[in-house]
Amino acid sequence: MTKTPALELGPAGIRVNSVHPGSVRTAMTAGLPTQVDQPVPRVADPSEVAELIAYLVSDRAAFATGAEFVIDGGHTTGKAVVSDDEDR
Repeated sequence: MTKTPALELGPAGIRVNSVHPGSVRTAMTAGLPTQVDQPVPRVADPSEVAELIAYLVSDRAAFATGAEFVIDGGHTTGKAVVSDDEDR
């Protein structure tokens, strides 16, 4: 859904990217547990996702196309590793 349109529309100067957020603090997610087992142990503020999107639609991202941008606090990377020092 991202790469094919990027290939087809790139010659016309149209960039196609996708944004894949993890848990975001909204009215709908209020009261849900936070993601404490991910590298960034919290949910995202909506402004953090908005800033990524603002970058992607700006001229600063003029060479970015056909990419999937994951903004999930490292959730898809895996569970956070906690050292023995942090447990104390």
